[in-house]
Amino acid sequence: MGKRLLIIVGTRPNFIKITQFKHVAEKRFPGKFNIKILHTGQHYDNNMAKVFFEQFELYPDYFLNIPPESPNTQMAQVMLGLEKVLRGYKPDVLIVVGDVNSTFAAALTANKMSIKIAHVESGLRSFDRSMPEEINRILTDQIADYFFVTEYSGIDNLMNEGKDKRQIYFVGNTMIDTMVAFEHKIQSSDVMKNLGLSPGKFVLMTIHRPATVDIEQGLLKLRDLIKFLSIRYKLVFPIHPRTVNKLKRFKLYNEYKQIPGLMLIDPMDYFSFQNLIANCRFILTDSGGIQEESTFRQVPCLTLRANTERPSTIELGTNSLVPFVVDEIKEQVKHIEAGSYKKGKIPPKWDGNSTERILEVLENAV
Repeated sequence: MGKRLLIIVGTRPNFIKITQFKHVAEKRFPGKFNIKILHTGQHYDNNMAKVFFEQFELYPDYFLNIPPESPNTQMAQVMLGLEKVLRGYKPDVLIVVGDVNSTFAAALTANKMSIKIAHVESGLRSFDRSMPEEINRILTDQIADYFFVTEYSGIDNLMNEGKDKRQIYFVGNTMIDTMVAFEHKIQSSDVMKNLGLSPGKFVLMTIHRPATVDIEQGLLKLRDLIKFLSIRYKLVFPIHPRTVNKLKRFKLYNEYKQIPGLMLIDPMDYFSFQNLIANCRFILTDSGGIQEESTFRQVPCLTLRANTERPSTIELGTNSLVPFVVDEIKEQVKHIEAGSYKKGKIPPKWDGNSTERILEVLENAV
């Protein structure tokens, strides 16, 4: 039978971080684990979820089908639905990933049912409590039993919060495991041909955080930045549904669509998007995971945020925090074009073997 592990995922970034668990368990730990995956439904449509499971050939064993609601309502429904699954499956450990609402809701449910909790991507901190994700990270780590850390900052943060060092495991980044495992399919993607792009001749953008897109002023600044960049490059902007909604709300969507060189496209499948990361000139983003993916690819990434929960991408990698000030962004672009932008290196243990390290710990510690 093996030790029972239940992995909780809720959003697209979660999916990317758990693709190798069943595969590694079967290959490296035969008979040692019984692993099941539960998808809460926090993200579920063809572009944001279904296509990812199909590409990874990874299908949830349980699906709660939580509908779009307020955060409180979603979390309550996750807890009620998950409780039933936990009573039936009785896992030895519940594995939660990252920092979304499903992460904390699942961890709290397991805690109330006396089930051990493992937090993958533990210890990351932006120190910005206005971000909902920061609260989810902190509270999940308050009740976790196993802290699986992607970078050195996570160890420092957990120790500063009084965690037992014996429960902290520096395992590396499972997101990189997925990139390594599917590298052939990433490189085989025909997305460049389909979009008419040439390597190094386009900029990739992902912008969706409330601080950027929820106010008209932010969208106007973004428009001005896009107009500046579109003189030099094609801009590929896989546009998040919330960004589309905000553009339409402020009656800016048609103006964006008419900017020469700007390609507004639907959210992309994993292989296509990773191929664009590997081939773009640089990236403009306000998201989390792409900071790590670009660092692994050693592609310049300008993150339009005041802080990051992934400081290794700044200190070691190719990521830079840039205020959302058009002139300051232009300065960074000049450094990239002049070849004076930092080269960066891949952080320790971002080598494709992080999932195996996690399972080694759980094999011996549960």
